[in-house]
Amino acid sequence: MEKIFSRDSIGGMRNTLIYVIGLVVIVGGLFYLAQDKSALSSDYKNIEYTVDKKPVQLTNGLSELSIASSSAKIVTRYFGNEIKKDLNGDDREDIAFILTQETGGTGTFYYVAAALNTEDGYVGSDALYLGDRIAPQGMEPGPGSSIIVNYADRKIGEAMTVDPSVGKSLRLLLNENTMQFGEVAEDFAGEANPERMTLTMKTWNWTKTTYESGKVVTPREQLFGIKFLANGTFVAGSDCNSMGGKYSAVNGSITFSDVSSTKMYCANSQEDDFKVVFDQAQKFRFTSKGELIFDLKMDSGTIIFK
Repeated sequence: MEKIFSRDSIGGMRNTLIYVIGLVVIVGGLFYLAQDKSALSSDYKNIEYTVDKKPVQLTNGLSELSIASSSAKIVTRYFGNEIKKDLNGDDREDIAFILTQETGGTGTFYYVAAALNTEDGYVGSDALYLGDRIAPQGMEPGPGSSIIVNYADRKIGEAMTVDPSVGKSLRLLLNENTMQFGEVAEDFAGEANPERMTLTMKTWNWTKTTYESGKVVTPREQLFGIKFLANGTFVAGSDCNSMGGKYSAVNGSITFSDVSSTKMYCANSQEDDFKVVFDQAQKFRFTSKGELIFDLKMDSGTIIFK
């Protein structure tokens, strides 16, 4: 017997078919997105990190970005020395490791980065700069959620052609909110005591210059430092040249003299901003934050080292 379908029943079947097809498409799309998200986030060598304040997407541990008006590339790559440890106290195993970045010049810049293991996959951190052409020596677990990064560097003032020979260790903690590493001073509990701090206690690294006019200068790279010696001399290094000379520090006043420097030319160097300390520093003081602050002549500004 031939079945006869009414116009209404045919319309209903058509609507049902459209609904089913739509549902299949939506479910399939969600499945695809879930698979795609998993592929992007389940491998820490295939997620985004922040290097020198710029986002860097690694693919199989490598990123290559073209530089405008140049044949060179910014190459960021997974180096290794990884350590697996819970870095944020959530009982999940995270990963910290070394990244390198080459920006078209002679430098190879080393960073420590972390990948937090979340329910949705790995999340990349802000990479912490370690140095240019250093020699990584491995990482190890530290107290609590901290890690210890070991590497060899050059002495302040040594040329970049000299092999790294000075052993250094950094104890680092990852701030889960900012996704940035912070250094933990050894045997440090609470605030620093300015009365116990001295010029010769460590190598001081330039962090910021603030002028009375409102101008602020911060180093693009952590390559600027001063080492004061007990015999009244100092050595210093910038992003281009090595320097040295004499200093006199009495009752909070300071003067620099007989300052000499190598004579290399480096494009886009911040050396002139750094050398202001030798020409303009008049007084110095320490803070409970562990800072060394130089007050410039004529109350024109301050230079902060840490």
